[in-house]
Amino acid sequence: MCGIAGMMFYRGSELSPIVSRMVERIRYRGPDDSGLWCAADYGLALGHARLSILDLSPTGHQPMESASGRYVIVFNGEIYNHVELRGQLTSLPWRGHSDTETLLAAFETWGVEKALQATVGMFALALWDRVERRLVLARDRIGEKPLYYGWSRETFLFASELKALEVYPDWHGEIDRESLALFMRYAYVPLPYSIYSGIRKLLPGTYATISPTCVPGSWPEPKPYWSASAVARQSLQDDWTDRTAADELNRLLSRAVKGQMVADVPLGALLSGGIDSSTVVSLMQAHSSRPVKTFSIGFQDDEYNEAPQAKAVAAHLGTEHTELYVSSSDALAVIPHLPTLYDEPFGDSSAIPTHLVARLAKQQVTVALSGDGGDELFGGYNRYSWGSLIWRRIARVPVPMRTVTAAALTLLSPEQWDRFGRVLRPGLPTSLHMSALGEKVHKLAAVLNSESQTELYRRLRSLQRETASLVIGAQDRPIWADAQAQQLRGRDFSEEMMLHDLVGYLTDDILAKVDRAAMAISLETRMPLLDHRVVEFSWSLPLSMKIREESLGKWLLREVLYRYVPKDLVDRPKMGFGIPLDSWLRGSLRDWAEALLEESRLKREGYFDPAPIRTKWREHLSGRRNRQYWLWNVLMFQAWLSAYERSPSLAVSDH
Repeated sequence: MCGIAGMMFYRGSELSPIVSRMVERIRYRGPDDSGLWCAADYGLALGHARLSILDLSPTGHQPMESASGRYVIVFNGEIYNHVELRGQLTSLPWRGHSDTETLLAAFETWGVEKALQATVGMFALALWDRVERRLVLARDRIGEKPLYYGWSRETFLFASELKALEVYPDWHGEIDRESLALFMRYAYVPLPYSIYSGIRKLLPGTYATISPTCVPGSWPEPKPYWSASAVARQSLQDDWTDRTAADELNRLLSRAVKGQMVADVPLGALLSGGIDSSTVVSLMQAHSSRPVKTFSIGFQDDEYNEAPQAKAVAAHLGTEHTELYVSSSDALAVIPHLPTLYDEPFGDSSAIPTHLVARLAKQQVTVALSGDGGDELFGGYNRYSWGSLIWRRIARVPVPMRTVTAAALTLLSPEQWDRFGRVLRPGLPTSLHMSALGEKVHKLAAVLNSESQTELYRRLRSLQRETASLVIGAQDRPIWADAQAQQLRGRDFSEEMMLHDLVGYLTDDILAKVDRAAMAISLETRMPLLDHRVVEFSWSLPLSMKIREESLGKWLLREVLYRYVPKDLVDRPKMGFGIPLDSWLRGSLRDWAEALLEESRLKREGYFDPAPIRTKWREHLSGRRNRQYWLWNVLMFQAWLSAYERSPSLAVSDH
């Protein structure tokens, strides 16, 4: 795993020093080695910071030239099938055994698009073609690895993270208010935008070409070499039986896990004890002759603590398990570093425990596998079953009647609903046991008067409904995931939501969270469930193999897991990877939050209308309403803005 940075069309005299500084800003992504390659005639420089995983010798150094000298590459990621690809490229001489060299040989032999299609892996890369005099940027199919690009006047810039771009001498970094409005809705800035005007994220599964004839300021058109929406539109295979589908998923996941266990450095896994991570660890242990190293963190608050379940799964599988119970002060200590971990505002508070478990794992390993992706592929989120059910029940009810019902549901606060749920819990079936009942009831109230399925999903995923009225000078803007999900219109509403999450929430929130939280301390993370062959298989299945009776999500994934772990160890209500943010904002974080939300400060900065923010802050402090997630979004922007204003090129601190 690594960090990349570079530019093209630079006309000044400090080409090498500038890109060297860009690489240095993200050196934590690759502390083992760094390199630079320049072509002054094109104002081109490619920079690389290396975290050595495969071929630790100098033959893995980047930037790397192909055997013929035609291509030069900087590459962040892993190609898991690179040994297999070498078997198809037998006529070429090999200098080392890195996947970077394999990738270059594939480009020389098959061309860019066919080589990308042949890969199994996660990556972001920049490739210079000396013959065609073009720069190619490419990103993996799901978007596990980040890649930002854009213009600063007449210079084209790209990097793994925004902080590398911010050291460019002519950087202006104007905040994009439409992107800020989207952030307030989703808690992340969605594809293809970034928080800055003129800077974008490359779409997953695409490559973009920049040639000397490009007009400064123009956007290269990303060209897909793989499309999640196209995969989702494929014809369903209805000849699967429960047994044959489980056998095939077991085979595909086993292959993916085995392929991702290849490394020349210590390797382990992040284990929460849930369905997804338990499945990955089960398959890892099946492929290992010695105990797999597994890691989990725990909290003293039972509502947020998954450590006992993880420990039980680890004990059953016989892993070498390490757990760490962290205090509130441990978690709170991460918060000041969030603006530098996430170069743009990021509102998912689970970034805190994610960073803590990554730090724990890094003490023993350099690579860690995780179970991300199972919910989006196999129907794990409650909204997939409940969203469809809600729409079927409300669609024929007049909107005014639904509005009255919604008002009635919010007469009780979320905390009062939670207490009510705890009283009823012993008499309810397991499928109806859920955490954060009050939050879910209030979410239901927020969507009851939706006029379409699309609006219902949008409200389910929105923390702020009318963002343009909150962010001064902003207007609503369409996002890429919306257009992708609409291509499944006519299929079951649950599938439309799953596709939207796969190309939106998963990439922009979950994968960004894990990448930054882990790479900040030089830990590589891998996600076997996102092997594109597993993704393609999941979309060939009928919905009934993902969501079964009583709203049981991830049914087929569970069937695979039960082959390795007893059902009673893993069958429990889904628990988010969370923290007690609501109480912290009323206690330990109150002074910090008050300073960031102070009315005169909000007016002076000029991004938000202070009135709704102050109202929700008072509601939260009084305990009448739990506004933790809404307020956390505002606080994360405010904290990011404060850090940015102090130092636009602020580096990640050691912590």
